[in-house]
Amino acid sequence: MKIWAHIANSLERGEPCALVTVADVDGSTPREAGARMVVLEEGSFSGTIGGGTLEFEAIRQASAAARQGKSVFMEKTVSLGPDLGQCCGGRANLVIETFSQEDLAIARVLRDLESEGSPFGTRSVVEGGRLAKRELLPEAPVDVFTLESGTASNTRFLLERFGSLNRPLYLFGAGHVGKALILALAPLPFDVTWIDSRPDQFPGPVPANVKKVVARSPSEILDDAPARAFILAMTHSHALDEEIMARALLLQKFSYCGVIGSKTKRARFLRRLRARGIGESLLSGMVCPVGHTEIRSKHPAAIAAGIAVDLLQRDEEGHQQLTASGGLAQIIPHGQ
Repeated sequence: MKIWAHIANSLERGEPCALVTVADVDGSTPREAGARMVVLEEGSFSGTIGGGTLEFEAIRQASAAARQGKSVFMEKTVSLGPDLGQCCGGRANLVIETFSQEDLAIARVLRDLESEGSPFGTRSVVEGGRLAKRELLPEAPVDVFTLESGTASNTRFLLERFGSLNRPLYLFGAGHVGKALILALAPLPFDVTWIDSRPDQFPGPVPANVKKVVARSPSEILDDAPARAFILAMTHSHALDEEIMARALLLQKFSYCGVIGSKTKRARFLRRLRARGIGESLLSGMVCPVGHTEIRSKHPAAIAAGIAVDLLQRDEEGHQQLTASGGLAQIIPHGQ
């Protein structure tokens, strides 16, 4: 969801609003830390922090805070079982920030920055239950939400990251499974570069996270692909799939290299790639078959669903490893 687009558009209509953020969680909760929703003063909202009583109470408090027409900063820790009677049993720390006309200028700046698609961060001064100032950071912080103590006893600094850390995915092939996979990935955190040598194979409209590329030599595109990208080959030609896999593996910079096919295709590819001089350590990085092979249906949409789930799991595991090692900061671009 475009957080700042909703905030700026609301303020341009003369309507105060509030931002609800799940700052931290412990145990089982409806949404993860970083989930957000924008609530207007009359109670309408965009986004979700998981539904149920937790969300209902958050909307009620956020709309009441927005109606005050001034800057408000509220923190609330909710135990879902004892406090709300929900079965999740976990705990969620919620933060509510309100916005009024005096915030319109910075909201417009952040809306424009948000539209560019890259993550960015802001730093706000929190004094006595209100946000005194918000400014753009030179680069996006690693964590979605952080509160730091200031030198004064009643002053803190709120650091927030906005925008999605979408995984670059280079999808080769616009056949039936490729088309189905594009639809399956549309709402998921991937920026898809969709490559085929046949321009007539692409559909007209595609999801917003997809860029179509017609290339006479598709594998050459990999040279400029970012290091953390996922590479997935499912073209009309086994020879082309092999060329894409060979180049992807030899570049030694991608987080995932997969090619659609069977165990028999995998065995043949391994023999051919060994003949090219590619060593076993690199060959071990080739995934084939791809997706969740427990799904036995050969329907393109079913195959795509299994692949999408597998890619999403791998993406989440990769982000967790980077966060644990502190390496996430290396892949977040600087702000403007």
